[in-house]
Amino acid sequence: MKLTRTSAASLLMCSLILSSCAPVMNTVAQPTREQDTRVFTAAVPSTPSIAGATLYKGLYAGEHGQASYLIEVPEKWNGKLVMYAHGYAGTGAALSVAPPPIREYLVSQGYAWAASSYSSNYYDVRSGIEDTNALAQQFGALTQSKYPAPSATYIMGVSMGGNIAAAAVETETLATAKHKVNYAASMPLCGVLDPPYEFQWLGDYTLNAQELGGYGSSTYPASSFQTLLPDIKAGLFSDSSGDLWTPNTVQGTRLRDIAQNLTGGPRPVFELGFRVGALQNAVLSTGGSDGTLTGILTKNFYGNQNAVYRWTQGQTPTAAEVAYNQAVLRTTADPSANLPRADGLRWLPAINAQFKVPVLTMHTLGDFYVPFAHEQHYLQMAQKNGTSGLLVQRAIRAAGHCEFVGAEFVEAFNDWMKWASGGPKPTGDDVLTPSVVADAKYGCQFTRATRTGVDACQP
Repeated sequence: MKLTRTSAASLLMCSLILSSCAPVMNTVAQPTREQDTRVFTAAVPSTPSIAGATLYKGLYAGEHGQASYLIEVPEKWNGKLVMYAHGYAGTGAALSVAPPPIREYLVSQGYAWAASSYSSNYYDVRSGIEDTNALAQQFGALTQSKYPAPSATYIMGVSMGGNIAAAAVETETLATAKHKVNYAASMPLCGVLDPPYEFQWLGDYTLNAQELGGYGSSTYPASSFQTLLPDIKAGLFSDSSGDLWTPNTVQGTRLRDIAQNLTGGPRPVFELGFRVGALQNAVLSTGGSDGTLTGILTKNFYGNQNAVYRWTQGQTPTAAEVAYNQAVLRTTADPSANLPRADGLRWLPAINAQFKVPVLTMHTLGDFYVPFAHEQHYLQMAQKNGTSGLLVQRAIRAAGHCEFVGAEFVEAFNDWMKWASGGPKPTGDDVLTPSVVADAKYGCQFTRATRTGVDACQP
């Protein structure tokens, strides 16, 4: 792969958005992925039942092999089925399935729900969509034909499950999925709403950490990144062993400010999220990756030829920023890494905000792993495609990834369900206007608990 050190003067400020555009729609044959060679093991879940509902559990055939499932139907079922998509479960061989965070509430309100382990781990969104859809289609068979068909089926998910929930209602998914389900509405929570951006972000942050930490690489992938990581962290943070890290050098603060600009701009809670050691470690653990999403693709998906890295807020890059961008390693994504496929969904299914049903999202402002910028990119795509009238977005004043409290989950679910059932469109937050997002009280409208380290919202 050709590497260049491009002049910063020619870089385009809108590069992150442009790099998220969908590839040209033409199908091509591609070689077998590493993901296709992996073996996963599903087991019947041990999840106990709760009062007032019947719980069904077992195994069924999925995209990659067997998957496990849970289906729970209340005694007084209202006829509606909510499919729940779980988040990233790592790279182990064992598959697991979990109930939705608001399981008890769903049952108490008469909703049936179902969840799959998916038939594979890793960041396999294609498997997540197909397996969740297949489970929805088999609701009757797997509940022993005791119930009528659902009057409506909905989908919600967290993190990677939010990616699945968003992609599941896309026009391209409905056209190309093997198992087709017309969901009545979608609720992606803390979700990857712009998949190319997520892997752009992970690549950009680790590249800049290496450069600013004094160990800038001249090759991509940076195979020595994880070996050098202790020294990289030592050059940027005063203590990277505790729960909260503090940048302790000019380079460390520049890394923080570059990260702020890459993840949604100035906003409350960003700095706290940046300092959360668990999130830093999660992002830095991806450093040195080869751009194939750990074998989900066969070619490099990451490129930064047009990226501009800024630690200031002015319209024009400073001389120091220009010099820095000239020095940073540049590499190019392979345009054929994630093309449409003839055998179903893309390996990383597309999200273009092309949907025809109500979608409600919720995101924490300090999330450093799946940044708030996902919400901004998603709305920009919706505005471009004329679907913003079907989108409501909410910001929560918390630093963690998917750090929602029960009241926030329940309020979002109730508003979403009323809207999807013919009620009025709920209110949401403005995620695009910089002055609004940067306001010290931003996110107060839907935050229902004050987190440690976060300023309280005044009545």
